[in-house]
Amino acid sequence: MRARFFSAPFVVAACLAYAGCAGAETPKVQTLDSGGLKIAYSVQGQGEPVVLIHGWLSSANINWSLPGTSARLAKDFQVIALDVRGHGASDKPTDEDAYGQEMMEDVVWLLDHLKIERAHIVGYSMGGIIAANLASRHPERVRSLTLGGMAWLKTGGAAQWLFARIGRDDPDAKARTVCGRSLAKLALTEDEIKAIDVPVTVLVGKKDNLIKRLYVTPLQKVRDDWPVIEIDDANHINCILKEQFQDEIAAALKRHATADPPQ
Repeated sequence: MRARFFSAPFVVAACLAYAGCAGAETPKVQTLDSGGLKIAYSVQGQGEPVVLIHGWLSSANINWSLPGTSARLAKDFQVIALDVRGHGASDKPTDEDAYGQEMMEDVVWLLDHLKIERAHIVGYSMGGIIAANLASRHPERVRSLTLGGMAWLKTGGAAQWLFARIGRDDPDAKARTVCGRSLAKLALTEDEIKAIDVPVTVLVGKKDNLIKRLYVTPLQKVRDDWPVIEIDDANHINCILKEQFQDEIAAALKRHATADPPQ
């Protein structure tokens, strides 16, 4: 599994998003210092805070802004989208120790920076892995969890094994390759998944068979209380472009919105 193997589909997704949503608002990019690294993020709208975490080889702009998801959600929520380290306008270290759990901690740094106690967390693909770890390690910061194109990266499972081998024999691996390999460190045990005690919604493309087999099916065996909603005519790449995907995120957030004001 080499990083460049996956880059072309994400470029295609970006082009499709741009072609279909050229008029979508692009929010102003800001930065914060997260343990010495620059992390880029944007904020739109008002209301309960929602953090959007994009997929591997993507960015906040490609995953959320260009398809119009950020603007759609910003009608009802304060939408915060970050570029995961190694991606977009954020810093791109090549030290493997800079990734793994540090990607989750960037979200905590961001919430602290914005003086937000708790937020709804929405992650797609890699972002879903990071989001699930946040709900497991820092449940006090999470109001609800929406996992798109992802479910459970299982400790000891095939997906963890595959992630751990991304570019492992490349001594000159670039940031995104190192980042991809580090996702193996974010696998969760069955006990950790069972211990997550926030509302969770899982969204997956109906044609996204690999994700369903590797991540969704194992999850359903241990968390049948987490609803899994399939996005019609969607695979892993084009799911972010589907109107139903946006609709289901918005619906999940509204279901889990609270009466108490955000902190």
